Amino acid sequence: MDFTDSAEDLAFRDSARAFLEQNLPADLQHKVRKHLRLTRDDYVRWHRILATQGWVAPGWPVQFGGTGWSVAQRHLWEEACARAGTPPILPFGVNMVAPVIMAFGNAAQKAHFLPRILSCEDWWCQGYSEPGAGSDLASLKTSARRDGEHYIVTGQKTWTTLAQHANMIFCLVRTDTGVRKQEGISFLLIDMHTPGITVRPIITLDEDHEVNEVFFDQVRVPIENLVGEENKGWTYAKYLLGHERTGIAAVGRSKRELRFLKRFAAAQTHNGQSLLRDPLFGAKVAGLEIELMALEMTVLRVLAQAGKAPGPEASVLKVRGTEIQQTLSELMMEAAGPMALPFDAAYLEGENAHSIAGDDDAAPLAAHYFNVRKTSIYGGSNEIQRNIITQMILGL
Repeated sequence: MDFTDSAEDLAFRDSARAFLEQNLPADLQHKVRKHLRLTRDDYVRWHRILATQGWVAPGWPVQFGGTGWSVAQRHLWEEACARAGTPPILPFGVNMVAPVIMAFGNAAQKAHFLPRILSCEDWWCQGYSEPGAGSDLASLKTSARRDGEHYIVTGQKTWTTLAQHANMIFCLVRTDTGVRKQEGISFLLIDMHTPGITVRPIITLDEDHEVNEVFFDQVRVPIENLVGEENKGWTYAKYLLGHERTGIAAVGRSKRELRFLKRFAAAQTHNGQSLLRDPLFGAKVAGLEIELMALEMTVLRVLAQAGKAPGPEASVLKVRGTEIQQTLSELMMEAAGPMALPFDAAYLEGENAHSIAGDDDAAPLAAHYFNVRKTSIYGGSNEIQRNIITQMILGL
């Protein structure tokens, strides 16, 4: 494909930037650029600003509320958002369950759920991982037994991101134990307010409540909330994971973080000169920037496959994208040195105007570093992705 921006694309980029300058709340921009924590209201507020403009779901078909933008324009929009420092549009509804509903759901499910995803009336979370069934997702044990017009769901999900805020969860459940493990799985949409569901927080190393355990105790789910066919959920799960892994690459966000790293390192001194001019550190930054440019080209090639669901190449994007994100956080910590050590929870939550240590840029970097460790695990661990690349791309 031609990677040169046309005059039309450049005009689109300028209009996108102008929109963001006028409509992105300054407090949200400050939180994102300073690596501070976002609240539920922060995410919802930005989602609804974009919903009013009709720009929440650029990748959706127009008939379901998409923008009709070209591949290049969608990429330029992502870049503009990252450059401006917008909160992310959470992927669980817009980029994960919605494509599954569009591809495999029935007309009633599309009519009911898709508008509610666009408006953020529903907040979705993902019920995939279980204790003992993370990377080996097909080993899941949460069961769904048919009882008349309902499924009775019993089991446990774990590492469920932001489930404490969600009113809906899409779940993989086992509906047949007498077949090969991949063939007995179904895909259910479950109301989180249904009796029998318990959400228990998991507090991570950075002292944040981002992930949870979710327990199902004889939860009754209407059969109309089954997506597609019973026992075909593994097919739908793989389809969803392709979309998730493509998004995990997060090129625009990494480019913003690279700009932060350069600015931050330039302000630090080493042997009497800017750290960014130190040959060893500068070489690390330059090498990372080259890797990020290569990843961007690969993402554009995958996006250019119009109408085709992401395949095993999404695993390449997932591996390289998450490795780059982690390397960025490592270089930030290296640049900050001891200034990254003080843990200032109040500043992370946006309660204090300035950090207790006196360096507002350095203060959140340790928490950010710890949080980014997860990226090589979620969406299918990078070790599993390398197996997929070996088998499906290299044919080994």
